[in-house]
Amino acid sequence: MKELHIVSFDVPYPPDYGGVIDVYHKIKALYKQEVQIYLHCFDYGRNKPQELNAYCRRVFYYKRKKWWQSLPIALPHIVSSRQNNGLLQNLLANRAPVLFEGLHTCFYLPHPALQDRVKIVRSHNIESHYYQYLAAQEHNLLKKLYFRREAQLLSRYEPVLQQAQQVAAISAADALYFKTRYGIAAKHIPAFHGNTQVSALTGMGNFALYHGNLSVNENIQAALFLVNNVFNQLPLRLIIAGKNPARMLQKAVAAQSNCLLYPNPTAAQMQMLVQQAQMHVMPTFQPTGIKLKLLQALYGGRFCVVNPFMVQGTGLETLCHIAQTPQEFIQVITALWRQPFTDHHLQLRRSILGPLYSDAQNAATLIANVFEPRL
Repeated sequence: MKELHIVSFDVPYPPDYGGVIDVYHKIKALYKQEVQIYLHCFDYGRNKPQELNAYCRRVFYYKRKKWWQSLPIALPHIVSSRQNNGLLQNLLANRAPVLFEGLHTCFYLPHPALQDRVKIVRSHNIESHYYQYLAAQEHNLLKKLYFRREAQLLSRYEPVLQQAQQVAAISAADALYFKTRYGIAAKHIPAFHGNTQVSALTGMGNFALYHGNLSVNENIQAALFLVNNVFNQLPLRLIIAGKNPARMLQKAVAAQSNCLLYPNPTAAQMQMLVQQAQMHVMPTFQPTGIKLKLLQALYGGRFCVVNPFMVQGTGLETLCHIAQTPQEFIQVITALWRQPFTDHHLQLRRSILGPLYSDAQNAATLIANVFEPRL
């Protein structure tokens, strides 16, 4: 019997944003391959969902510490706030391997009591780079200073990954970074996403879609780029759907008659929008990890128009139409607006997504890496 501890930075249900989508569907995929999972979650507002009990032998919850409780201050806050002696004791209750989800959860990675254990770190992105991008995009001075300091502390803390037998990186570019910078055994294991087949509809739609958490700066910036620089020059309809849209985005959309905001859609409503859209327009200005919205669009939607950062290191470039400048986006969108999505497009997606992004196949790879004695 294979047993595995998974230490999650957040409660991975509901799977409604990038990081927890990967964690939740990884748990499901491992469960289907008969891995007994001890799930450890840091809770800061998502409660204790019963749904996780269906896939885990046990689920443990720990309160994430507030900033004034998080010591030592020389550690990144996202790490020091996720220390809990109860977690360490529960990890020591048996000798099962430990999968740490993100650098966030690695407080106990170098602990002497875990020295002889198999330890894998799932890297969702390069955290120091991610926080640098957050600092660059932030307008609030206090938040900008926090992100900048956190990026510096994360850069110093990153070598702790050498205490793991392997880093399971979410992108090939990240795996190469960890290998070359630290000499770590890093392997690319793509994002888990829950799709088992391409369900995109053939034919045509009559709107373009951008979706994401609309309170996150990265997504706000991308949506504003589309509203203010692309669709303000097009007579075509854009729907922007997602959680908690920021006020500045609400104002920008209200000023454009061909743009519509769809706040806080249900999962069923989002699936309908994804399938019915003629295209998904997905610029990003943060080249970190992989964007789960891209996989959702490729499995469930028609044409995908992206900028280079969105597909960098994903192996999905041939499935997308790539544009960089506003004028290039306008040209690509215009060319695709009256083009039917066909069975040929579906076959191409299946041929590429199947081998690269199969949850079952990637779970089998992860299992082999975790339980291979020569790790």
